Amino acid sequence: MQTTFSVRCRACLTMILAGLFFSLLFPAGGKAGPLEQPAELRVLATTFPVYLFTRNVAHSRPYVHVELLIPAPSGCPHDYSLTPRDMQKLDQAQVLVINGLGLEDFLGAPLQKNNSLRVIDSSAGIAPLSLPPGAQAHGHGKDNNNDVNPHLFASPQQAAAMTYTIANGLARIDPAGAAAYRAAAEAYAARLLSLGRRLHMLGACAPRKGIVLQHDALAYLAHDAGLDVMAVIQESEDTQPSAARLIALAKLIRREKPVLIAGEPQYSDKPALALSRETGVPTALLDPVASGPADAPLDYYETVMSANCRTLEHYFDPR
Repeated sequence: MQTTFSVRCRACLTMILAGLFFSLLFPAGGKAGPLEQPAELRVLATTFPVYLFTRNVAHSRPYVHVELLIPAPSGCPHDYSLTPRDMQKLDQAQVLVINGLGLEDFLGAPLQKNNSLRVIDSSAGIAPLSLPPGAQAHGHGKDNNNDVNPHLFASPQQAAAMTYTIANGLARIDPAGAAAYRAAAEAYAARLLSLGRRLHMLGACAPRKGIVLQHDALAYLAHDAGLDVMAVIQESEDTQPSAARLIALAKLIRREKPVLIAGEPQYSDKPALALSRETGVPTALLDPVASGPADAPLDYYETVMSANCRTLEHYFDPR
């Protein structure tokens, strides 16, 4: 019997569209009280995608300096350890923007001790997906969130929601810039939601929807496209799948006949290529934008997601 990825967030689109009425927007998570008019506002984003969203919200305010905490090529900080330079960035920041859902468990005590740091949880108000079949908890979310998939950013629809929440949090902290943050969020979210609609149309037209993923981050992208996640290759962040795991996956793929095996640029392509050779199912790379170049332009997320759309359309769109 085919195992499919449970669709649990149909209410999310309605929640995102509610962002058009900004006064009713999701509240920012964490401490986010107003500051006196700052000559400089130092904002620190924990991860690469959150950094991209925050820059797009704040780019029109010259006194707002957005910095990334972990290196841009690092990807998700599943087992990240803070360096002395990271500690210095935290000490100097006035605002910290986080992904939330336990992805920043690595911050631990340093964050708890910094009573002056205002925190914006970009996941606030968003109902996350559960982990897809075959994915194991990463240890994120120590408050009973181990079955939650924290990689919201890989969905253009959820990225739009995160963008609105970041803008709302910055507007609370810096009321003088509120109108600029809100206008920037509206413009950026509109582009992200356009990508979400493109993915939705893809899934609506696809006669077959099965897909196997390298890593559970791509589950959010698959969800936007209405695809069925049959399995996840990468059970562990640190080790390649075992021979026994690959044999079991090959058996499942032959039985369920997914359309595509999707690899990720952040991981070795050897398991996906081996499964493709063994089963005859094609493989292609999809990028969840968990990492990227340090000098990424403001439109980097849209550029990568547009490429993902083209890849999925090539395999799933019958037109």
